[in-house]
Amino acid sequence: MNNQKCSTLFQKLGGRTRIIQCIYVVGFMDLFGVSMIIPLLSHHVKALGASPTVAGIVGSTYGILQLFSSTIVGGWSDVVGRRYSLLTCLLLSAFGYGLLGMSTSIALFVLARIPVGLFKHSLSICRALLSDLVSDSERPLVMGHFNAASSVGFILGPVVGGYLTEHEGGFYTSSFTCASIFLINAGLVWMLPWSEALVHLNDTNSSNNTSKGCHDNNCRKLVQNGTHADKQNLAETDSGSKAPGKHRGGLRWREVSLLQPAWKQLSSVSSKIHTVASSDMWDLFLVRLLMAIAIMLYYSNFSLAMEERFSLKPKVTGYLISYSSTLGALAGFLVGPVTKLYGNNMPALLLHSTVLTCSLIFLYAAAPSVWQVLLTSTFFAISTSIGRTCITDLELQRGGVQASGTLIGAGQSVTAVGRVLAPLLSGLAQEFSPCGPPSLGVVLALAAVGLLLIRIPKWDGRGLTKVVKLGKSK
Repeated sequence: MNNQKCSTLFQKLGGRTRIIQCIYVVGFMDLFGVSMIIPLLSHHVKALGASPTVAGIVGSTYGILQLFSSTIVGGWSDVVGRRYSLLTCLLLSAFGYGLLGMSTSIALFVLARIPVGLFKHSLSICRALLSDLVSDSERPLVMGHFNAASSVGFILGPVVGGYLTEHEGGFYTSSFTCASIFLINAGLVWMLPWSEALVHLNDTNSSNNTSKGCHDNNCRKLVQNGTHADKQNLAETDSGSKAPGKHRGGLRWREVSLLQPAWKQLSSVSSKIHTVASSDMWDLFLVRLLMAIAIMLYYSNFSLAMEERFSLKPKVTGYLISYSSTLGALAGFLVGPVTKLYGNNMPALLLHSTVLTCSLIFLYAAAPSVWQVLLTSTFFAISTSIGRTCITDLELQRGGVQASGTLIGAGQSVTAVGRVLAPLLSGLAQEFSPCGPPSLGVVLALAAVGLLLIRIPKWDGRGLTKVVKLGKSK
């Protein structure tokens, strides 16, 4: 009987695999289109007559908007559902890149960056959707594959963008191509079999007593927000009457229709952000910030340092960067096996990957030859890929997947703070030595290691990860 009820739930999740595979394609195409544009932005804004200072200010517009909008859009996806929030982000991003293709002045260029800065959170929502669809044990593997697919797109995009730029009006062609890619992604998301991925609340409730007989977490997990969050039967099927809210995994959850007044949606988003801000997750976010800055410092003056330290030509440095990027993409496929090797002990895996990353940054800063740099770059790409997946998975474990959009958005906001601080710290450190930025990165990574050593015993009681759900006191 237990196996039969579990089988029923699995049948309702029959479209899950197709959705996951399509999300991989969306992630690939997303970064493929974006990476076509990124290398060309600075050249285009200068071609429009901007001074270096103005170009710098214009270039920071996107990062500042992302800093403030990541958490808000992530929380909004928790409220109205992944489908419509993802479609909104894709369509408005397409509009922004299309407008960028028509930018013939600095003012129009800045205007085009606003919708992209506010709504280019499609990858974050995709990650939140994936976390909704898979069990906790499957999540590192699926996230690793998604990161790998996205990274491959980021590697191939500049090649196509560079080719298009060689022709007349190449920047405008690249912009319109990117906009078209986002429109295709929106169409793909619209056609996904959302209804097959939804496990209704009444089916889940009726199987609560039998979930112990099922050996897969999918039998206990409600796939929420994968489809229309505004279907009121999600709140009504169990009792036959409207319920103002319900507890799912410790978080008080309230479904809000996309067609509800904006103030109601805003109120729900604000409540979720406040819940995350007031939770005891500062240690994870601080580790994310420290490691984000350390990794950015490693890359900040890589080309210049290679030239000054080893008289390496830019072409050779480019090959080295491409090699590292390719390994980083392939490392996404190692996350699942490595996680299984650690027995899904994510705190230990995060600690070890952080220690390895710190050691590799130190070896790079002290490298006496290019061959040592090549060796450190090889393992650095792998350790950082695993570390990023670990920190995201721990945030979702401790915060609960019910607020996955808000949590992932908050993590992206923290990383955006790192993007703002890293160039400033890199410039100051380079005043002393070409090895200054990575040396400072070593100090920050050591601080992250120390913090993990202090905090992990509080996460990990009796060898088991201590899951702290948002909305519940410790």
